[in-house]
Amino acid sequence: MSETAVARQSEERDDPLTPQFVRQVIDALDRGDGDQVRNLIAPMRPADIAELLDLMRTDERRALVEMLGPELKPEVLSELEEGVRDEVIALLDPGDIAQALAEMDSDDAVYLLEDLDQQGQQEILSQMPADERAALERALEYPEDSAGRLMQRHLVAVPPFWDVGHTIDYMREAEDLPDEFYEIFVVDPAYRPIGTVPLYRVMRSKRPTKISDIMNTEQTLIRVDTDREEVARLFEKYDLISAAVIDENDRLVGVTTVDDIVEVISEEATEDIRLMGGIVNEEAVGDSVALTARNRFSWLFVNLLTAILASVVIGLFDATIEQMVALAVLMPIVASMGGNAGTQTMTVAVRSLATRELGPLNALRFMRRELMVGVVNGILFALLIGAVGGVWFQDAMLGVVLGAAMIVNMVVAAVSGILVPMALDRMNIDPAVASSVFVTTMTDVVGFFAFLGLAAIWLM
Repeated sequence: MSETAVARQSEERDDPLTPQFVRQVIDALDRGDGDQVRNLIAPMRPADIAELLDLMRTDERRALVEMLGPELKPEVLSELEEGVRDEVIALLDPGDIAQALAEMDSDDAVYLLEDLDQQGQQEILSQMPADERAALERALEYPEDSAGRLMQRHLVAVPPFWDVGHTIDYMREAEDLPDEFYEIFVVDPAYRPIGTVPLYRVMRSKRPTKISDIMNTEQTLIRVDTDREEVARLFEKYDLISAAVIDENDRLVGVTTVDDIVEVISEEATEDIRLMGGIVNEEAVGDSVALTARNRFSWLFVNLLTAILASVVIGLFDATIEQMVALAVLMPIVASMGGNAGTQTMTVAVRSLATRELGPLNALRFMRRELMVGVVNGILFALLIGAVGGVWFQDAMLGVVLGAAMIVNMVVAAVSGILVPMALDRMNIDPAVASSVFVTTMTDVVGFFAFLGLAAIWLM
């Protein structure tokens, strides 16, 4: 058996959502065999059930949710894509949703509620216990994409004068502790965090040992209004597993854990890739044709306007092109090479700005490097394409013009690829959204203008 076949078999064993399994579920849905559907779904983990729902058509998804009813695991809702999640929530009874939220961590519950309209939120919250409802309402008051929305409120906090034995007994007896946690927070009488104790240190210490003797006083505190991208950067920078979230009075109000940050990093990276492709609104594979077309139309329209600008530049040299048809054949090469080079620089710049690796202190050094890269690549490709163009059309001067235009455009691509994202960032505009249009327009316009302009001067 080939290595590829072995790898495919291993992947199918690890992934329960094989085509055969999905077909089994859909066939059972078509027959209306609820028992078979529930038997197939019961052993699945929430993330796999969510992926199955994402793969289904709307009618199949509705049938599956209706057949599962209250047996639909609450954790599934927090794993769904946003569009699918809203669709599934609309199919569920508000009382069932309220019960599911009560069983979730507070951060997952907020994630489900935040995209619902005010009426939908209140309809669900009204059926929850008063204390849990108040906690969720407070979390929803924090800014979107902030640490306050990301945190979970259940945590373990103890005073520094407790000993290890008292702390362990407390964790065994308390009913409102989180299901999973990695460290214990140490707080003063005003509930301000003054240190942390990793669980392993508690378990390895003698019962009479004071918490103050084994706690770490160095800690990373995150304010509730901190943007989640900044929270992710802090976790990456300091290799955190969890971090305390504090309010405006420096009091402990929640904890952010690494599993939430992994999702943030994935979502932010996906968002940057989507925006750089001109997809402004979030899309899912299951979105309708009409919705997808509407989401993409606006940015494609902007691209159309910039393409017209490049065509206007070409129109300025229509007489030159008429006298030498070879120019029309070769000019897309200059523009496309510049566009690709600009996209490379822009991609590095946008990502470096997002991760704070690029800033005022090293911007000049980065620009100098990219400029030199543009010059070096411009010269190399100028020699290559200039020779090809000269031999192709039996005109050495045409090759020189082509090479010179290539150098000019590669340098412009390098400069615009860094200046455009940095300028947008300074104006508080997300550089991932608009950089590609501006950079591509600049390289197209400069490429056509340089090539046709030099041709008009040197060849006509």
